[in-house]
Amino acid sequence: MSDTIESILSEAQSGMKKRMAHLDVELSRIRAGKASVSILDGVVAEYYGNPTPISQVANISVMDARTITIQPWEKNMLSVIERAIMAANIGLTPQNDGVQIRLFLPPLTEERRRELFKRATAEGENGKVGIRTIRRDSIEQIKKLQKDGLSEDLAKGGEKSVQELTDKFILEVDNVLAAKEKEIMEI
Repeated sequence: MSDTIESILSEAQSGMKKRMAHLDVELSRIRAGKASVSILDGVVAEYYGNPTPISQVANISVMDARTITIQPWEKNMLSVIERAIMAANIGLTPQNDGVQIRLFLPPLTEERRRELFKRATAEGENGKVGIRTIRRDSIEQIKKLQKDGLSEDLAKGGEKSVQELTDKFILEVDNVLAAKEKEIMEI
C-alpha cells in the first residue's frame, strides 16, 4: 500500500513542478525594463491566412537593453507584424523603417515598476494556489486510502510528506518572486 502513497507523492511533485514552470513562463512575460524576446511570445500575425507566432515568420533579436528588432523573412510581412504588435496591446509602439521593425522599451517609472511587481505578485499567488490545490487533492487521496484500509501511521506519514513537498515549492515561489522584484525595481 505504501507504493500508492509513493505514486501520490510523485504525482504531486510532478504537478507542482508544472506549476513552477508555468509561473516562470508568466513571469518572463512581465518586462522589467530590459528588452527580451519573450515579450513577443503569444503575439501572432496572419501568415497566408493562418495565425502564426511572430518568431516563426521573422528573426527577433535584442539590439541593446532597450531595443528589440524584428526582421521578417518576407518584406510583405512588415505591416502585418506591425499590426499584430499593435493589436496585442503589449505597451510598445513598433517603428517600421521598411527593412525591419524596432521596438523601443521606455524606461520604467516608479509607478509602473510597482504595477509590474503587483502583477508578478499576483502570478506568484496563482502559483501558490495551484500548489496548495495539488496538496489538498493529494491529502484527500491519502485519506480515501486510509478509509479503504491503509494504516493510520502510513497515512499520517504520507500527509506529512505532502506538506513538506508543498512547503518546499511555496518557498521556491517566494524565492522566484524575490528575484523578480529585484529585477523589476532595479534602475
